[in-house]
Amino acid sequence: MLTLILFLVLLSLIIVIHEFGHLLAAKAFGVYCHEFSLGMGPKIYAKKFKETTYSIRAIPMGGFVAMAGDSENALESEVDVDVPQERTLKGVAAWKRIIIMMAGIIMNIFLAIFVIAMVLLHNGYYGISPDTTISNVTAGMPAEEAGIKAGDKIVEITFANGISSKPDTVDDLRAFLYTYDGNGPVEVTVERDGETLVFSLLPVYDESSEMYVIGVESNTIQVVEINIFNCWYYAFDYAVYIMKVIFMSLGQLLRGFGLENLSGPVGIYQATNEAVNMGIETYFLMLAIISLNVGIFNALPLPIMDGGRVLLLIIEMIMGRPISKKMEESLMTASMLLLLALVVFATFMDVSRLF
Repeated sequence: MLTLILFLVLLSLIIVIHEFGHLLAAKAFGVYCHEFSLGMGPKIYAKKFKETTYSIRAIPMGGFVAMAGDSENALESEVDVDVPQERTLKGVAAWKRIIIMMAGIIMNIFLAIFVIAMVLLHNGYYGISPDTTISNVTAGMPAEEAGIKAGDKIVEITFANGISSKPDTVDDLRAFLYTYDGNGPVEVTVERDGETLVFSLLPVYDESSEMYVIGVESNTIQVVEINIFNCWYYAFDYAVYIMKVIFMSLGQLLRGFGLENLSGPVGIYQATNEAVNMGIETYFLMLAIISLNVGIFNALPLPIMDGGRVLLLIIEMIMGRPISKKMEESLMTASMLLLLALVVFATFMDVSRLF
């Protein structure tokens, strides 16, 4: 029961913060907001403050902001109050609409940074990732067998599918290897005494870290003390690392690799249960990571997502006229079906992993 409650709290907080970003931006530009809701389904409590009704709904999951002129979003209640055109979402300047759409994504990133900062402040320290110079090569591991030596500096790593990365730090290298799916050899490019050498090897799966490794060790991590002033900088640094992992994973998915690793609500629930068992700090870090995932996912150029709606606005600005209603509805329907298919597939993969 505790896991279920924390799972609902996690998802609801992330979604409500996202929608609250839309609300703040909309109000800043004078767009009429009929309702801001915590949860979905029938209302169980509602209080009107000025012109906006703030409500709590029966299903404790998610939330929404209902803006005048936002008829494309079928998940939100319709605004049935007559307001001037200039106070509707479609009545404000295109650049203002772009900010309103992007505000939810920005709030997800802010939430993640705030949560990470609080966790770091509680821990009191942060480890700065060293560069990719190798301090030791583990005997019998792929790197040693390929001919990589201590002192080499990894400058590029390329998967068999052609995807490559030029890591600056060990965290960058780890983030890229995290997306490796176990298929095919990996080319590792190193600098050694002014020369550039390329080695081919096959990473092995490490049960303890739950990822593929090549068997190299880096220089010692620099540990810094965290205080109320520097926690924000290092929280941002960690958030950037997580976003790199997300973008790398998305890049793999778009090329058709790593689909078996997709997770939906069932997978998130399982991860929540594991995080709760590991401690409150792990739970909050997972909240931050999922918030970043939600923000980036909403930035995808699918018309039903914030990023897609921004893309349509930019196209309209270039064309000098709105996209036809029929075309817009077709794009919305197609992206909705694609999103539903993705959720169904991810849920299927989650359930299959259970058995």
